[in-house]
Amino acid sequence: MKLKVGLLGGGSWGTTVASLAAKNADVTIWARDKNTVNEINTQHTNNKYLPDAKLTRSLIANEEIEATVKNADVIVMGIPSQHMRSVLEKAKPFIRPWVPILSLSKGIEMTTKMRMTEVIEELMPGHPVGLLTGPNLAKEIIKGQAAASVIAMVDTTIAKALQKVFQTGLFRVYTNDDVIGCELGGTLKNIIAIATGMGDGANAGENTRAAIITRGLAELTRLGVALGGRQETFAGLTGMGDLVATCSSSKSRNRTVGFQLGQGKKLEEIIAGMNEVAEGVKTTKVVMEVTKQYNVEMPITEEVYKVLYEGNTVFDAFKGLLRKEAGSERDAG
Repeated sequence: MKLKVGLLGGGSWGTTVASLAAKNADVTIWARDKNTVNEINTQHTNNKYLPDAKLTRSLIANEEIEATVKNADVIVMGIPSQHMRSVLEKAKPFIRPWVPILSLSKGIEMTTKMRMTEVIEELMPGHPVGLLTGPNLAKEIIKGQAAASVIAMVDTTIAKALQKVFQTGLFRVYTNDDVIGCELGGTLKNIIAIATGMGDGANAGENTRAAIITRGLAELTRLGVALGGRQETFAGLTGMGDLVATCSSSKSRNRTVGFQLGQGKKLEEIIAGMNEVAEGVKTTKVVMEVTKQYNVEMPITEEVYKVLYEGNTVFDAFKGLLRKEAGSERDAG
């Protein structure tokens, strides 16, 4: 008997995960846009977010949250982080008790500084909570290119059961019980991707890109461990793997924001021209507050923040990093 999956969110990654899972389970996806719902049901496409990609024909779309989740054995939240709470509050009355809930979002709630799994746990006590995360560029995966991801849950028995729902073809799914580390790796790497994009947009060169990615990994690991993640997690798919993919690909929304900043465009202009959310923009603001709270030094994040919110240029950011004394490679900075 196939499990029933209710997925909330009709963006590129939510649609991709829904299409993958529909090969193994009965999946219903909710989208706000009635036209998107009709397109998925009749054309088996979502061209706004996944141009020229065909979806699994058995995938069903619905514009009603209740109909999407009321019979689901698994709930998947493919909602941007700043809207996760409001959408889940609407879905809460219709979700059956004890149903596992997975997040696909890689962000931090600005008002509370909570990770998405913390938001879900607060709203839905008693439900097993986790996330599906990793170096996953939706436009490649939906076309059948090989990729690997991680289901992070404290309950390894449920995680192993959910592997069978999401693993298909060349999409390989691992498990990890370090929810904090996996979630923070996917969240914090977006900031480093903006920094990498800034360098690429300003033609800083490949050596600069390598330095930013490597020092960025050290930076996000420091904060991740301070917040309770395990150090080894950040060397895996949800840390280094996700970081490399997001910092290297022109398909990455966060790198794209940085790239255009490096070319001299204004943030407001860049955001206005995007179909989807670049989570790193708001995450940077939250993380700067968290670093002060935990007294963790994050020089790359600090310079990205100054470009995004204090009017500094990309060249100011690189000057700021160069002014910092270079000590041992194991040190901050």
